[in-house]
Amino acid sequence: MIDKNQILEILEDWNLWRKELKSGYEREEYLKSALKFLKPNVILSFIGVRRSGKSYLMRQLAKKLIAGKIEKNSILIINFEDGRFTKFNLDLLDKIYETYVENLNPKDKPYIFLDEIHKIPKWEKWARTMHELNKAKIIVSGSSSELMSGELATVLTGRHLDINVFPLSFKEFICFKGLEIKNKLDLVSKKLEIKKLLKEYLEFGGFPEIVLNEEKKILLLTYFDDILTEDIEKRYKIREGEKLRALAKFYLTNISNLITFNSLKKYLELSTDTIEKFSSYFEKNNLLFFIKSFSFKIKEQEKSPRKVYSIDTGLSNAIGFKFSSNIGNLYENIVAIELKKEIMENANIEMYYWKNIKHEEVDFVLKEGLKVKQLIQVCYNLEDIKTKERELKALLKCSKELRCNNLIVLNENYEKEEKVENKNIKFIPLWKWLLE
Repeated sequence: MIDKNQILEILEDWNLWRKELKSGYEREEYLKSALKFLKPNVILSFIGVRRSGKSYLMRQLAKKLIAGKIEKNSILIINFEDGRFTKFNLDLLDKIYETYVENLNPKDKPYIFLDEIHKIPKWEKWARTMHELNKAKIIVSGSSSELMSGELATVLTGRHLDINVFPLSFKEFICFKGLEIKNKLDLVSKKLEIKKLLKEYLEFGGFPEIVLNEEKKILLLTYFDDILTEDIEKRYKIREGEKLRALAKFYLTNISNLITFNSLKKYLELSTDTIEKFSSYFEKNNLLFFIKSFSFKIKEQEKSPRKVYSIDTGLSNAIGFKFSSNIGNLYENIVAIELKKEIMENANIEMYYWKNIKHEEVDFVLKEGLKVKQLIQVCYNLEDIKTKERELKALLKCSKELRCNNLIVLNENYEKEEKVENKNIKFIPLWKWLLE
């Protein structure tokens, strides 16, 4: 069993007590939310795919607290991914806390950051006790959306607020790359540079380390393997590792396409139930997500094929996607990610796709409450007249059926508002929509 001297040595490496630690590019929107959420007496959780920057966000938040006059000794960061921790249980949490209090002697109520906390079984009971006894402010992180669901949510009902962390948005990405956009004039004058960066973003995605690293594909493949091994295989004790990987690869090479669990049965030689179960693991651990067909009948929604999207386009390209020939799918996937963020910030908004019996399709239907508020069609190239006519025909039919007149077509270059069949349709370049 690890002793208190070893624990102190580990804590010294991960804390800001006597040294500075790298905290990376500051992600302002997440930090604003975190500081706001810390004001009420709740447990704050950062949830997101592995390597999306949760650990750096925790350090950035710790530094903000120190800048706001919180004593360094009143902040404790514990990284449970440190290989020197070998046995994970509640005794370890107690021992770490005792070691911290004995050696740092915090004057104020401490802020305790528990990074990758899911490694400790029943951690939520320890956190609840600390919270209820008013001994500490607790901030946790994990890669699974199950972090605060089910039994955990029951134990912590009304005591937690979640921040969902994604890889860099395009807006964050261009800041990472040193390009500053202050106003509309910058959008115009730096258009070529922005479009060049969008191509890079589509190809390699927005994982922070990937953006700054030369060996992008090798690192992305490592991420893919780590997510499957550490977050899924080990956590859910899966024996059919090869088939799990085959399914993940299939999804990531078929982004923005319709799939049914039943149609994959023969391809993978797995039961529909197993495919559904594996798919839920991918979604819970934020590797990918699905959207359903729009219907006013829930049974029809469930029966219809789903569209699959990757949490990061770089992962899809690394796994085997042919970038140049599938740029339209990548465009659509980027839009899906941005809309997913909006939904996670506003529980009243839902996202679907629309398809009729003639196989005419609209990529995104956004519903707010009982009303459809926006229809979005994504089309990389509108120069081909037949393509444009096909996309608009589907959009107009959907508009009539769902009684929605807020119509947008996202594309590569074309920017205009056109009136078609008495409906106003806004054409917006994707790069501009992502930045505005």
